[in-house]
Amino acid sequence: MEISLEDTTGSSPPNLEYKAAHQAFKDRWKETDETMCRHSMSFHLHHAVRSEFFASYLYLLEKTPVVKLFPVTCEYIKGEKQFYYRAQQFYEDVPASEEGMLGDFLEIGNVDLEGSRQFLKRFVGPGKAGTHFALDCGCGIGRVSKGVLLPVFEKMEMADMMEHFLLHAHEEYLGDDADRIETYYCFNLQEFTPPKNKYDVVWMQWVACHLTDKDLMNFLMRCKKSLRPNGVIILKDNMARQGCKLDPIDSTISRHLDIMKCIITKAGLEVLAVEKQEGFPDIIMPVWMIAMK
Repeated sequence: MEISLEDTTGSSPPNLEYKAAHQAFKDRWKETDETMCRHSMSFHLHHAVRSEFFASYLYLLEKTPVVKLFPVTCEYIKGEKQFYYRAQQFYEDVPASEEGMLGDFLEIGNVDLEGSRQFLKRFVGPGKAGTHFALDCGCGIGRVSKGVLLPVFEKMEMADMMEHFLLHAHEEYLGDDADRIETYYCFNLQEFTPPKNKYDVVWMQWVACHLTDKDLMNFLMRCKKSLRPNGVIILKDNMARQGCKLDPIDSTISRHLDIMKCIITKAGLEVLAVEKQEGFPDIIMPVWMIAMK
């Protein structure tokens, strides 16, 4: 299912009742913030969370008290935000395999790859993005690189924070196609700056959920500078049915599509197309693809 930009700007916006309820909540918190003592611990907790989750802040507070939200998002452990520290610890125990990448939903693998291939086709070719170079962000072992990107692009680079994923990709999983991977970047995306003016396509799948709003916005801004003429960024991720959903175990935040669009806009990017991944079981959170430039 595809949603055009007109679908979300018409006279009858989606989730109107939900948005009205949220606006009332927002108005109440605005008054609280203005009257709260700026020297109080509560004020500083609110301020820290809001600076990292500016688009998701109020939605998160609807579900989680700030005294619980702050430690799992903004508190530092060994010099790193606990939000990122938890994710690093979680993936240390994830095996470098397709089963590890897809968890309990290995059966969706082929459907996912086919949906991605069809979406990508719309943005590459004559008069569109070229097929010379792509970057796979949060690549894991290279499942998307192997099944979607390498059949299209001459060369690639891959970025992931887990070294054992990248090693498995190069030594086993990608086979002979590993020779076409120019560079493997072992970086957290919040700390990664892609080379400028290099890529026709930057692909981000199931990794935006591991970044705070602020870090996601800043990373998208850096990715924009890394694009060649007519280049595009494609983001594919879980999108919450309402508001935001924070998972403190693997440190993911699933955002409603409107919230994700807000972050993209603040990054100075233009949304080209939005499409829902079809064919997944209903038990899975909706997955959407967003192309932007």
